[in-house]
Amino acid sequence: MNASPVNARVYSDLAGLDALKGGANKADPAAIREVARQFESLFARIMIKSMRDAVGKDPIFGSDATDTYQGMFDDQLSIELTRGRGLGLADMLIQQLQRMGVAGATGGASASATATAAASPAASPGTPAAQPPVASSATQASFVRELWPQAQAAGAQLGVDPRAVIAQAALETHWGQSVPHDSSGQSSNNLFGVKAGAACAGASVTAGTREFQGGTAIATDAQFRAYDSRAQSVEDYVALLRTNPHYAAALNAGGDVHAFAAALQRGGYATDPEYARKIATIASSLAPPPSPGPGETETSLKSAAPLPTQGGSGTT
Repeated sequence: MNASPVNARVYSDLAGLDALKGGANKADPAAIREVARQFESLFARIMIKSMRDAVGKDPIFGSDATDTYQGMFDDQLSIELTRGRGLGLADMLIQQLQRMGVAGATGGASASATATAAASPAASPGTPAAQPPVASSATQASFVRELWPQAQAAGAQLGVDPRAVIAQAALETHWGQSVPHDSSGQSSNNLFGVKAGAACAGASVTAGTREFQGGTAIATDAQFRAYDSRAQSVEDYVALLRTNPHYAAALNAGGDVHAFAAALQRGGYATDPEYARKIATIASSLAPPPSPGPGETETSLKSAAPLPTQGGSGTT
């Protein structure tokens, strides 16, 4: 796992700022994110100073010493105001850097929304603080078209609307644009952010992700399972949900995508507090499932049942 850059938690932390500079020079996604936050902090400091100047110095108790301490307080205040979600300026800067194709600006958004789940070390999606690359309507349509047959099969086995499966995969990979890759650039084909636990004997890759702790997204690295194909990823995802008792409540949700996603979130699949809502929102933007053609039957959405837990399938 790559070391995270040292954050400058106080305005006088020069060592932290030096570490950030080094990380940014190496195009470290976490460092670039922190630099954007520091810029946001500088912007906040300018606003505070403008307000102080507008009020003016206290004619009775004002002094040079008071101004000095006031300035130190304001410097620290600007850092505190931009912690966590901050003012939103850092996110805007990251988005702009992504559009410009700046190296490292999108690296931290790999596996788009992965976050470690305390209840299940095998699966771990969430949502990154930095916005992922923008997906065009053509990219989204292509993603849905290619995944639809597999989503139908998965939906039948899980007892859920296929759109729920596609929506979760779209959130995890940002419509296929942020699938975890190995160091050589080989795709893991991991569509659902399934992590490789300590007992996992299969192939895996290390990729950047963001995990929510106390409502704050933290950049980190994690091991993700690697598959020979997307179809294999879908099969493992179905096995995970059907063998892990944490996700039993998500089975047979039928057309209620939010109920399905909320059950996954309660089971520990994600730490992002907005995970279920985001999946439901994406699903609602997708077209309804097509009607069965001649000779075809309606796909059952109420046939799933939990399977006995088996080692090597969603339990590592």
